[in-house]
Amino acid sequence: MNYFDEINDLISKVNKDIIDFSKERTRRTVPTQVSSEFLTNKEQGDWAEKTFIDGINKNSKKYIAVKYGRDDDIIAGEDGFKEFYKEYQDELDIVGKRPDVLIFERKDYPYKEVNINDKPLEELDKIVPLAKCGIEVRSSAFLIDKYEDYMNHRNSKAIEKVMASKKVILENYSDLLISKNKKLFDTISLISEENLHCISFTTPSWKKTPEIIEMTKLLKELNNSLRLIKSRTFLSITPKVEDLKVVYNWIKRYNVPHYYVQMFFDKSYGISFKKILELLTNPYLEGKEYFIESDVKNQNKTTIKIHANKEANIFEKIDLPKHYSDMKELGRGRVLFYVKFEKSLAIVNFDEFKRLFGFDLND
Repeated sequence: MNYFDEINDLISKVNKDIIDFSKERTRRTVPTQVSSEFLTNKEQGDWAEKTFIDGINKNSKKYIAVKYGRDDDIIAGEDGFKEFYKEYQDELDIVGKRPDVLIFERKDYPYKEVNINDKPLEELDKIVPLAKCGIEVRSSAFLIDKYEDYMNHRNSKAIEKVMASKKVILENYSDLLISKNKKLFDTISLISEENLHCISFTTPSWKKTPEIIEMTKLLKELNNSLRLIKSRTFLSITPKVEDLKVVYNWIKRYNVPHYYVQMFFDKSYGISFKKILELLTNPYLEGKEYFIESDVKNQNKTTIKIHANKEANIFEKIDLPKHYSDMKELGRGRVLFYVKFEKSLAIVNFDEFKRLFGFDLND
């Protein structure tokens, strides 16, 4: 099977409750407002793309990374935004969602500049199929190493608390718990550090005597710690569910392998679109290798959160960007201040890059 056939086969196996590729895409309504946070996030996304492109092009004589995704500065509230947004929605239906970056062999790339986002569609239709791959570059405002140190410490403390609560309950309240709920007593008795992710129960609301109240408080603390242990503790590669359809449209048009790369402020990890679909076809991995969540930081859009550091670590070190404030004046005299970032130095992990993309930058 060629690449497009492999993607088609996987799409046919994805649970339609997650996304139904056979249904027509719902066009989003035109945003009417913009915030300083939105502008800062947009600038952070631009930083991620520039850092990615620069990191590839400084480390390869054979390959070149170029800007391909839309690069429009117009925002909600500015003149012409409604027309721009309609045109963008039309493009999603016709072409699909352009990945932010394309990588070509230099011999196949006909331009001097490293930005082809404004080329006419007829020209792009000839050039894009020559690309080795397309990459959607996502950004996260975290230092992944520090985050994981923090979460590991938090989890260790939660495990200690569960085991301590279990010990107190069984030593001091066994008879009382058996009399109130033998099944719950058995559940608490079975708890071990190895099965914490499998244990669940509903906290009772018993309140008749001080002894019962104290036991109930311990059960609640134990259950809260269990919930904390079961929650997502990793930073993620974050494809949006609604984007899967329009990424598929792009693949259908060009038959070019597609990838997601998540740029943190210290490292970067990547995954193929094909592997994302493979994960979604395996419901037993949900809650372990990936979570499907409503992302409050992204307009509550449903987002797939994939364990980043289990994927390919393509930039093993990224320097923190230099940054400065800027402002944008909108209609009615509204002023928004936001942060701009300069691109960072990124150190390529050549082995991991080859493992993900299937070709060697050093060739």
